[in-house]
Amino acid sequence: MVRINATITTDIHHRLRRQIRTFVNARVKWVRDPYLDTAVEKEKNLKSLLSLKNLIISHPSKAPPLRTISPLKPQLNLPTTALKFIQNYPFVFKTFRPPIPLSTLHVKLTPNAESLHNDETLFLNLSHYRKDLAQRLAKLLMLTRANRLPFFVINRFKFDLGLPHDYLLSFLSEFPEYFQICQMGFKGADGREVFGLELVKWRKDLAVSVVEKGVKREDFGGEKRVHIRYSMNLPRGFDLQKKVKIWAEEWQNLPYISPYEDAFHLAPNSDQAEKWTVGVIHELLSLLISKKTERENIYCLGDHLGFGIRFRKALVHHPGIFYLSNKIRTHTIVLREAFNKNILVEKHPLMRMRYKYISLMNKVLRRGIPINAGALRHRKRLASVKAANSKRMKQVKSIEPKED
Repeated sequence: MVRINATITTDIHHRLRRQIRTFVNARVKWVRDPYLDTAVEKEKNLKSLLSLKNLIISHPSKAPPLRTISPLKPQLNLPTTALKFIQNYPFVFKTFRPPIPLSTLHVKLTPNAESLHNDETLFLNLSHYRKDLAQRLAKLLMLTRANRLPFFVINRFKFDLGLPHDYLLSFLSEFPEYFQICQMGFKGADGREVFGLELVKWRKDLAVSVVEKGVKREDFGGEKRVHIRYSMNLPRGFDLQKKVKIWAEEWQNLPYISPYEDAFHLAPNSDQAEKWTVGVIHELLSLLISKKTERENIYCLGDHLGFGIRFRKALVHHPGIFYLSNKIRTHTIVLREAFNKNILVEKHPLMRMRYKYISLMNKVLRRGIPINAGALRHRKRLASVKAANSKRMKQVKSIEPKED
């Protein structure tokens, strides 16, 4: 009898939590995580560099004139002039003048960068990689109620998903059983019809989230649900208020609703709806090869899916699941559990390739000798700290009373 009453009580409790909002009126402070900031910062300018690399390699001569690149600074999202950007990475790009009169500067890849590009091309053409990419793109579409997204939303995640820069031409046609181009039914700001990508059919085998894999389903009020507690990794110095801790513990015990289910019937401000919202964002970040993306990308997707401010609230309420970094001139949302300090726990093969580009980016020439720019910056910081300490010691000695 006691066990039956306990079950009934638990069922009532869960049903109430689905309809009510119990988040406490307490400020959840933001605390910097230096490790995750480093993970974001080490990819500074990587996206722009790869865009420029693709532009150069697509030129018929693989060595376009600099004057044709300079006007494309906004499209390439270069932080400075094209020439200065190119000169910042001497182990990736090389400028030269063709041996003809009055020739202008041209740009080409260095042998190391071109060799890495060739390796990358071979990998991107592997059938198992392309199928993995197709499945992750399909899962992104399956997070939507209509199983389709406009291209302007997909393009925001193109780099983070690992889609080829020309995926419309070079990739989608390989998977007619997965995708088809469709009209979205509305017009853009320019008055033109908006086109998007649609899933040909629902793929039940893909409708399993990362956190659901290998977890047994339990009974929650007559429904078979998985019991999932999200990994909470707070940085040193972060201390949640006691009432927030109590709320978070109860929130963790709510049943997990798959992000591939439509749970918009739930009261939008209820705790259960927020756990579903967190699950959608968690799955989205899990689909990305770097396990992070710009905050505006998430907001854009949330607005299109109808979540609106709910995505914003979920990111603020759960700093142990998501981290907001303000490095590299933007705001980046990072999935905490995907990192051990500043290292990705599971590196996607394409991320391994990108880290090789980062290694070339970090090399600079000093007196004709290649050195690691990161090591050089570290030595400069140490020298700066040493100089500051020395100056401070001199100031202390100058104010010490002299002995008679």
